[in-house]
Amino acid sequence: MDPHSPSYIDLRSDTKTKPSPEMLQAMLTAEVGDDMNGEDPTVNRLEAMICEMLGKEAAVFACSGTQSNQMGLRSHCLPGDELLIHELGHIAIFEGGAPAILSGVSCRTLTGEKGMLTLENLRGKIRADDQHLTRTRLLCVENTTNAGGGHYYPLDQLTEICDWAHENGLKTHMDGARIFNATIAAGYSPREVCAPLDTISICFSKGLGCPMGSILAGSREEIAKARRSRKIFGGALRQAGIVAAACVYALENNIERLQEDHDNARFLADQLASIEGISVSPEETETNLVFFDIHPEIGNAMQLSKALHEIGVGIGAMGNTRLRACTHLDVSREKIAQVPAAIREVLKSGIERYQGIATGPYARG
Repeated sequence: MDPHSPSYIDLRSDTKTKPSPEMLQAMLTAEVGDDMNGEDPTVNRLEAMICEMLGKEAAVFACSGTQSNQMGLRSHCLPGDELLIHELGHIAIFEGGAPAILSGVSCRTLTGEKGMLTLENLRGKIRADDQHLTRTRLLCVENTTNAGGGHYYPLDQLTEICDWAHENGLKTHMDGARIFNATIAAGYSPREVCAPLDTISICFSKGLGCPMGSILAGSREEIAKARRSRKIFGGALRQAGIVAAACVYALENNIERLQEDHDNARFLADQLASIEGISVSPEETETNLVFFDIHPEIGNAMQLSKALHEIGVGIGAMGNTRLRACTHLDVSREKIAQVPAAIREVLKSGIERYQGIATGPYARG
């Protein structure tokens, strides 16, 4: 089925959201200027709002989450440096090798439960000060975790590993693409969770429902470096207030409603648990990401994903048996309630005719 059909239930990602009429009106009436010269009043307002929310000195608007993450990395690292990151971290596996390509930085990937790192995972991983070795320079974390299961960092755990990093001369960066999902689920404030971090990247085009846009926040010195990187990476913006207005609207109207997405995700997980041939742990569904597995004797994740697409349900394959459904503001509880029946239908009719073996994660955003 065409994903643009009004009846299509698109749970592939919260990047599939479209601007509401109210958000479009805010974009239409936005006051604009030349952002490259710091003259776009709407961009300036957005950056000031983020600084106030996160307790950071400065911020810079960016085109995408990948761009803002890479701007952050480049503000901390030199070519030949190394960063520490979970093996499922978006920066390591979903950004096209950008740390190496754009900044000459290598990723040292580490294991850890639920896509998160602890002191136990990090101790002993900083390389010695030796001319033969790359310099370990940065610790990167992701909150919420994407491929790690949609989990949020407990505040004490995040603070502990960031303190360890600073004590050992490292900088800290958070891929906070879904940071507001974390704050709503965990109950801590954006300022609290960002306090131990040097830089944080936030994406507006996911649960907040904007058509595009991300932002990087940090110290004045680091953001000044990031602005230069934005230019180098081809992301310098002119009358960007048209897009920034959507982000301002989202910050004012769409954060608290993320709880609806979390509730819908848990509802979906509870319903999936009753389907024979599907394995899911509803108690592990903390935010808006629902991960579940198809039993391998029935078929693989890509086959199920393709079969569901044919009847109007979009769910992404994340591996040989693993799938991910992502709830968001464009899919109501009524539509989500139709998904379990759709899965039962395709399992009953058989999915072996659908070709394709998933060998890696496909639901990227």
